[in-house]
Amino acid sequence: METICYKLLKSEDIAQFRDAVQNNFFFQMYYDDLPFWGFVGKVEQEVWATIDNLYPSEKGPRYYLITHVEFSVLYNGNQVIEINALSDPNYTVDITEATETIVDFTYSVSWNATSVDFVDRMDRYLRSSLVPDTLQIHWYSIINSIVIVVLLAGMLSTLFIRNLKNDLLKYSNEDEEADKEEVGWKHLHGDVFRYPPHLSLFCAIMGSGAQLLTLVFILFILAFLGVIYPYNRGALYTSLVVIYALTSVIAGYTAASFRIQLAGTGWEVVKCVFLTGVLYLGPLFLTFSVLNTVAISYRATAALPFGTIVAIFLIWTLIIIPFLGVGGILGSAYSSEFQAPCATRRMPLEIPSLPWYRKTPAQMFLGGLLPFSAIFIELHYLYSSMWGHKIVTVYSILFVMFIILILITTIMSIALTYYQLSVEDHQWWWSSVLCGGATSVFMYSYCFIFYMKSTMSGFMQLSFFFGYNACMCYAFFLMLGTIGFHTSLLFVRHIYRVVKLE
Repeated sequence: METICYKLLKSEDIAQFRDAVQNNFFFQMYYDDLPFWGFVGKVEQEVWATIDNLYPSEKGPRYYLITHVEFSVLYNGNQVIEINALSDPNYTVDITEATETIVDFTYSVSWNATSVDFVDRMDRYLRSSLVPDTLQIHWYSIINSIVIVVLLAGMLSTLFIRNLKNDLLKYSNEDEEADKEEVGWKHLHGDVFRYPPHLSLFCAIMGSGAQLLTLVFILFILAFLGVIYPYNRGALYTSLVVIYALTSVIAGYTAASFRIQLAGTGWEVVKCVFLTGVLYLGPLFLTFSVLNTVAISYRATAALPFGTIVAIFLIWTLIIIPFLGVGGILGSAYSSEFQAPCATRRMPLEIPSLPWYRKTPAQMFLGGLLPFSAIFIELHYLYSSMWGHKIVTVYSILFVMFIILILITTIMSIALTYYQLSVEDHQWWWSSVLCGGATSVFMYSYCFIFYMKSTMSGFMQLSFFFGYNACMCYAFFLMLGTIGFHTSLLFVRHIYRVVKLE
């Protein structure tokens, strides 16, 4: 038995431990990327016995803090296969009363050989996650999402595609069109490809969204190859930093090439590339700085040391900035012309007055609600993995749900863009981004429901939960907004290319 430390517990410390014991809190540690858990303490019901011992009466619960942990390690050769933490209930300190006390925290370690191979050491965690009830819920989630995709596709085929085909047939008939005034979406052929305001910001969103999409798919590939596996959060965080730095060339290339297509000059392209570099990293770094300061004030282990912060900053300056610049140079050099089937008229058409359900906020609500309804079950498991004791071990299910999310976002973006053009509203560029990324608003709204149902408490947990979830949902906004615009752009190009314009 070894002593870790002697700790003077003040009254406020004892109150926190007592609350943790009362709510059955447990601790989680990692050793060689293997997680293990143990209870913080135990509760016993104190009983008073009468003189004749016939009618015992209860006085109330007593709370005990466990001060000794035994680590049981299984090894094969020089590799750790399994580790467990056994909280010994025989070594406790009574913390029922909030009085200062000195606690001796101790531990012991037992080593035992096993025949289990190193490659199979994660099997027990997979078995615990693939219980029948959990698998059934995942399958229900996938079936629910597939049903939504099928229903949306069916609605488009019966309503949207039929109307579009009739429009194309009508507009392609030159004799019938000769004496009729153009109405509907064809009337916008001179405005539909008019560049939107705030072009640098728009192109920066496209660049950041393309980079984050690439990052997500690379992470899935690494997970399928076994490079990233459950509980190995260190490898995940390292992969996120390195992959984000390397994919900066994609962000710079996409933003610069698109800005050149939209009549961008030299300094405008430089501004766009710089904006791309800070569009996501800026809010992320600001959030990290605030939350790390909070963690330092609480003396929490979640606070990163100064050396790690310096290393991350060096990665940003020595890798991200050069890669972003290289991508911008390549994008400027190899950019093609913007493919617009129709010429843009000099003066824009006036947009007619629209009812509230035809405006962008209502479209965002619909465009975000349906994709969210398809993923909210898996989103619950994702939040539980990030902030609770559950761990996502089946990456294939997450990948399927991500593809379904992209498909539904694509369908909704095309449909909403078509109906926006049908009422002669040609300002669809920003609307397609906002409607495509609206799912992230629902994802962040669900954070409040998840937090209220959880046992999280205190300012530190609250700030970490909502701060880092905001960064994650912001990343989804950039990715889905990029998908929404590009699918809408392909659709708009197609319908105006097919129509025979006079």
